[in-house]
Amino acid sequence: MSTQMIPKLIVIVGTTAIGKTALSIALAKALGCEIVSSDSCQFFKEMQIGTAAPTLFEKQQIPHHLIQHISVKQDYSVGDFEREALQTIAMLHKKSQWVVLVGGSGLYVDAVCKGLDYFPEVDPQIRKDLQVLFEKQGLQALQALLKQKDPQYFSQVDQKNPQRLIRALEICIQTQKPFSSFRKQDLPPRPFQVIKIGLTAPRELIYERINKRVDLMMEQGLLQEVSSLKPYSDYKALQTIGYKELFKYLDGHWDLDTAVSEIKKNTRRFAKRQITWFKRDTTTKWFDYNQDVNDIISYLKQ
Repeated sequence: MSTQMIPKLIVIVGTTAIGKTALSIALAKALGCEIVSSDSCQFFKEMQIGTAAPTLFEKQQIPHHLIQHISVKQDYSVGDFEREALQTIAMLHKKSQWVVLVGGSGLYVDAVCKGLDYFPEVDPQIRKDLQVLFEKQGLQALQALLKQKDPQYFSQVDQKNPQRLIRALEICIQTQKPFSSFRKQDLPPRPFQVIKIGLTAPRELIYERINKRVDLMMEQGLLQEVSSLKPYSDYKALQTIGYKELFKYLDGHWDLDTAVSEIKKNTRRFAKRQITWFKRDTTTKWFDYNQDVNDIISYLKQ
């Protein structure tokens, strides 16, 4: 198959509030193709405002897939997403050489582009025991245990991140094998060419856009949306920025100004983590957030 004919997946990455949705629609229109979401919060149909999901008008312009297609009451893992996304992309490639994948969830983008290492199921009690160990004896106890059970992974992991340490330890304890032995397995190649595009902007501008977006969400009725989801506040899907802070307001722990201020602060922190994650990938071609879309199309068609 000539390079021209190979199915292509255009992946648009970048921080929250930088303009990925608008670019994805412009590119899909220009290339005559459809859009698949890789935003881990936009999968849930009850979460429209707080996830900045594409509006009805935007969805009418171009078909979107894997967006608001499941309920917060359902379990939906990154493995479920990988399987569904690959099926959807294969279906769309029968109609067009191009498909656009867009979203700010780095792990979900990697799942589609590269595949995931698969880990065995873990007995929930193991996780609970490790959580108790962390609460009673602190980070050092987790670090010491992981250093003993998997020195190789211990030397690579962010040793200050308790969730990463617990995740590795639960696999070590469940399988009696090092966590590192399950990583970097030979993953099957994808049947499409991946072209990654990143949107970038000065950090101050990103933060300003985030603050404005949160204010707009509040005007659009975010508090009412979160109130309607209060009975499900313990569900995993709702342990996310914009929802967890307003649950604290609804529970009487914070006043509304504090909750909104915390949403802005946590979103800015999230954007910082997104920058770190996406900048690791040297294959991404970066464009200024307000670059003329025709320049990006010319790049894609080269």
